[in-house]
Amino acid sequence: MPISRHQPRAPTRAQPLPAGASIDDHRHDDHQIVYAARGVLAVTTDAGTWVAPATRAIWIPAGTVHRHHAHGEIDLHLVGLPTDQNPLGLNAPTVLIIVPLLRELILAYTRAPHDETPERGRLRAVLLDQLRLSPQQPIHLPAPADPRLAVVCAILRRDPADDRTLAALGAEAGVSERTLTRLFGSDLGMTFPQWRTQLRLYHALCLLAEGAAVTVVAHRCGWSSTSAFIDVFRRAFGHTPGAHRATILTTGDGGHGHSS
Repeated sequence: MPISRHQPRAPTRAQPLPAGASIDDHRHDDHQIVYAARGVLAVTTDAGTWVAPATRAIWIPAGTVHRHHAHGEIDLHLVGLPTDQNPLGLNAPTVLIIVPLLRELILAYTRAPHDETPERGRLRAVLLDQLRLSPQQPIHLPAPADPRLAVVCAILRRDPADDRTLAALGAEAGVSERTLTRLFGSDLGMTFPQWRTQLRLYHALCLLAEGAAVTVVAHRCGWSSTSAFIDVFRRAFGHTPGAHRATILTTGDGGHGHSS
């Protein structure tokens, strides 16, 4: 990644981000929880992209160079934690499932004022307790390091609806299907179908946050039918894309602040 800003302390606050806005590469000496109460937030490092709708948050370990991008209007909530407070013992960016209680704790903790009162200390302790119970979910689109694999992944990123086989994509990129199959496993830790599904789900989340209809999202992301898209989406996120779209377009806290 490019040269990044160094902000020693990870901020704790709420702030709005307009649709399409980005926060450039930066790192903190603290851990950070990043949560979008409305819209869909993408966090990118040199290892890939993690995406979080309003039912998910992203854990960013101390020292990780990362950048943010807003899909749809974002109500962003940031929680900075010192390095000795890592309730899940995570050393890589991770998507966490946010249950309603944890959501309310994050919203309350990021609201002003931020004076270190006993009440705020107790709120922080409960927040950390709930984080320890938070399930993890791999909404992660890993980035390829091998240049041959990167060519194929770039083709699909440009058009997630491209339904060609790995052999056909390899032919365009000048790489054998066997080599690509091996690279998906060794470089990305998943099979080609798994990676393509993750890519399509990532794009689906972004399009839904931008207000696209479910039928349009299914077509643009490459599913054979709307019902097939709904089935895959429900299995991945626990609810239908229609319910998800309604949630991310209407929930939020309306916080205010500055870039993280």
